[in-house]
Amino acid sequence: MTNGKVSLTRKAAALLGAGALGFALPALAQSDSLAMLSELAKGEWTVKYRDGSPARKICVKSGQELIQLRHTDNGCNRFVVEDDTSKVAVHYTCAGNGYGRTSIRRETGSLVQIESQGIAAGKPFQFAAEARRTGSC
Repeated sequence: MTNGKVSLTRKAAALLGAGALGFALPALAQSDSLAMLSELAKGEWTVKYRDGSPARKICVKSGQELIQLRHTDNGCNRFVVEDDTSKVAVHYTCAGNGYGRTSIRRETGSLVQIESQGIAAGKPFQFAAEARRTGSC
């Protein structure tokens, strides 16, 4: 029985260690946070909204410009919800001007799908859009 208890204790310790490693990995990944966005092609991008709203052109330098399309505030706090090689999701809060949650899925380095919702200037918003690199800026 002693061997059985020792074996069980070792297994429990191994599982706890693996669980702790699972919690440590996201913290380690934060150093390369939103790396997928930095891999997008730099330049002018055209955002076409699926609801028929007028298209919008923006200059993409880091890829992060695509996160806050309804909030142009620079002082917003961001929390990365998902950070994958082909998809990111970010929740952000802009003091006194609302908040939003944006998901960006990369199809290619010059084409992404965007979904966003939140509150801007006291009004709710929700949209889906496609953004594509269309030139230089």
